[in-house]
Amino acid sequence: MAKAAAKFHGTGRRKKSVARVYLTPGKGNITINKRSIDEYFGLETLKVIVKQPLEATDTVDKYDVLVNVRGGGYTGQAGAIRHGIARALLQVDAEYRPTLKKAGYLTRDPRMKERKKYGLKAARRAPQFSKR
Repeated sequence: MAKAAAKFHGTGRRKKSVARVYLTPGKGNITINKRSIDEYFGLETLKVIVKQPLEATDTVDKYDVLVNVRGGGYTGQAGAIRHGIARALLQVDAEYRPTLKKAGYLTRDPRMKERKKYGLKAARRAPQFSKR
């Protein structure tokens, strides 16, 4: 384990979202953009996604999580926060790596929005075709 009063940092990304995550020893409070997790995320599934790395490493009640997240929608932000928490936990203890890696929390999801192409109405949507 690293220093007791230290602040551990991790950056997570998903789609257009970027989350800066800070872990400090505490009671398990999760604060996102100066609001509690219950206030910030309405859906229970998003709250579960955010807590997954902490539950996988049995550190739910050991660290307070402070998050600054920007860009994207709620789902992308939840994924970015999960990625950031997983990276910050690696700074806490490198022995968490196999657990987090096997669960897939350390992998940056590469899926992005596809760009619109000329001659089309969207990325793949073609103009309506009519024979006559």
